[in-house]
Amino acid sequence: MKLKTLLVGLTIPLVGYAQSFEMKNQTLADQDNRPAPCHPVPHARQILWNETEFYAFFHYGMNTFTGQEWGFGNENEATYAPTQKPNPEQWVKAVKAAGMKGGIAVVKHHDGFCLWPTATTTHSIARAGNANGREANIPELFAAASQKHDMKYGFYISPWDRNSAHYGKDTYVSEVFLKQCEELAKYGNEQFEMWFDGANGGDGYYGGEGGSRSIDNSIYYDTPNLRARVHDLAPNCVLWGVGGEARWIGNESGFAGETCWAMTDYNKGASGGRAENGDENGWFWNPGESDAKATNNGWFWHQGESMKSAERLFQMYLETVGRNATLILNCPPDRRGLLPDNTVDELKKLGKMLHERLAVPVFGMDETTAATDLAKSATIEATEVRTGNSYATDMLTDDNKDTYWATNDATREASITLTWDEPQTLRYLQLMEPIQLGQRIKKFTIEYSADGTTWKRLCPVMETTTVGYKRIIPLNGSTSDSYGEGYRATKLRINILDSRACPLLSNLSVY
Repeated sequence: MKLKTLLVGLTIPLVGYAQSFEMKNQTLADQDNRPAPCHPVPHARQILWNETEFYAFFHYGMNTFTGQEWGFGNENEATYAPTQKPNPEQWVKAVKAAGMKGGIAVVKHHDGFCLWPTATTTHSIARAGNANGREANIPELFAAASQKHDMKYGFYISPWDRNSAHYGKDTYVSEVFLKQCEELAKYGNEQFEMWFDGANGGDGYYGGEGGSRSIDNSIYYDTPNLRARVHDLAPNCVLWGVGGEARWIGNESGFAGETCWAMTDYNKGASGGRAENGDENGWFWNPGESDAKATNNGWFWHQGESMKSAERLFQMYLETVGRNATLILNCPPDRRGLLPDNTVDELKKLGKMLHERLAVPVFGMDETTAATDLAKSATIEATEVRTGNSYATDMLTDDNKDTYWATNDATREASITLTWDEPQTLRYLQLMEPIQLGQRIKKFTIEYSADGTTWKRLCPVMETTTVGYKRIIPLNGSTSDSYGEGYRATKLRINILDSRACPLLSNLSVY
């Protein structure tokens, strides 16, 4: 009897529900047929870092006044005495005019001298030789100037400290290094990079104890805890070097390999064992950064040094940003705490070149003088377009990094052809992959046709292998004389010959 009552009670609402039932179309989980990621893939902060592309290094500090490159750590704090109040805003404005998107200020080098009034040591600007030094908190001023001018910013802080008596002991990381990193992370949570030099251990002053100290940097700096503490304060801050989120290209001369993967094998060290080229089979995302000097002397300012020409700096840009790396270009302030006039002038010339040759947005440059992206006026066809709603060749020129042309999963080869009604003068080809889905393309060739029928190979001696975040190819095959007369063409064809997974391209530009 109880069972019958229960069943009757259940039947009433079920019947009512059935009477109101409506048929609806099924929505598939992946109706756009989105390509699967080709692992490894970058973290969101690494993507933002890659998008910075070109940024400055500002080596400034005690060495600016001693003439050294690596201070011993026993320098008298009063030696740091700027002849004017340092002006990081001047630094920021000068590099922005060069087409850079940010900068990293050296605020503690191996000598341990801190350019802010840290609570961790007396070896800082608190004991500088004059008011210009004592009253200029460099990281604070640099962060404020960068924020004012909409520039990304970060800090170089040397893990090696030749001044500290704690270095090499159990107390250094917890009582000095981590605390200094946390102090710097508080100068704005939008920092994009914290730079940790690879020089670790050796002789030094060490609080007067002297001698030589060695450490195992793979464990000494407590990297997992360091990452967690910095990311908690600055979520988008990539930790370079010791932090393991970006790799050192290694040559300090402003070039990456023509073949350049963003992956490496972590077990082979900070650079993954293949600094300039990366590793196609690397199992973690470790993109390359090329650090290079804009001047002809050391990293710090030295009397009588000269600035490299804008043309030479443009070549370095092509060989780094144009090869799936980033370029951090060192521009050292002098003893006034300012960038010298010749540095400012050459940076402005570089910005003009980038703007007029590659349409790089540069502050102060009129958009009407920017290079014309000829791909936007071309008819673009591909031998295959992925089945789905949004993978057509239109995605190549829509200025949206999150949309892309794609082939179907089984396809590893494809050709993309651009056609113009009238002959165009072509000098550069720029390709970009949507790296959020991994780096894929392994080999490609480029051809052009003047008459629309006969094809000729372009830059046959250059390695046209990887693309990655960005690849810029001078069509004459030379980065040292890249502008030239160009090629008159009615057609341009990119032949993708091999790929780790179905090829994807988010941008195609021709200048």
